[in-house]
Amino acid sequence: MRRNPATGAVPGPWRAAGAAGAHEWPIREVARATGLTSRALRHYEQIGLVRPSRVAANGYRFYGEAELSRLYRVLSLRALELPLASIQRALDDEQSLEEAIAAHLVSLEVQRERTNRQITAARQTLDAVQKGRTMSIDEMFASFDNSQYEREVRERWGDEAWEGSARARETRSDAERDAADALGTEVNAALRAFAEAGLAPDAEAFQAAVAAHYGWVAGHWGRPPEAEGYAGLAQLYVADARFAAVYGGAANAQVIQRAIECWIGANLGGAESSA
Repeated sequence: MRRNPATGAVPGPWRAAGAAGAHEWPIREVARATGLTSRALRHYEQIGLVRPSRVAANGYRFYGEAELSRLYRVLSLRALELPLASIQRALDDEQSLEEAIAAHLVSLEVQRERTNRQITAARQTLDAVQKGRTMSIDEMFASFDNSQYEREVRERWGDEAWEGSARARETRSDAERDAADALGTEVNAALRAFAEAGLAPDAEAFQAAVAAHYGWVAGHWGRPPEAEGYAGLAQLYVADARFAAVYGGAANAQVIQRAIECWIGANLGGAESSA
């Protein structure tokens, strides 16, 4: 959609005569010309962003020049990836256009810095995997925004798993976090070494390593995992490439999963998987 930059008027090809000579366009024409769907336009209407000039008795929506001019501004700001709420504030003069764009610029710069940190961490992780170096728990997750996994953790293991882990992280001193990190490196390196050596999952040494791993997970979660939760974590080690990489690949992760399932059966009363 194009406007005259001097007057803001919508050019001739968009004009259609409505009642009493007013220029109006039905919603289907507005949708076609803008590339928006009718559903999107109705959503804009529902949130008060762009309302039609009138709604006919049969429910058809019509838009006049003022509405199209407002829609033009909305699409221009959407092209800058401003959220709809910010656009609405700017258009309703609760926030000036300059303020809306300035706030969005700050948000983009913060996002860029976070993305740059994640890229650096991901490169370091890739380098560690390629060189066969065991990563610490902090290095393993450095390229991810952990908050985005809160819903997954709560759904998979319950609210207490997430909240207990958060409490454990917050209450530790720097020295305690360093010690937990060192323990994580040690126990995961042991699991990987036994898997790479071809040790049987139910071997005594392998089972001792799993017991140490269980203790480390309990400290990380802030509580001892139940059989189902610990088995689910073992499944995640196989299903998620990030975890599998820590153990040298999916094949090793599968061996470790079987070792964990053996330990669960012997110590937590859980049923061992037949897989």
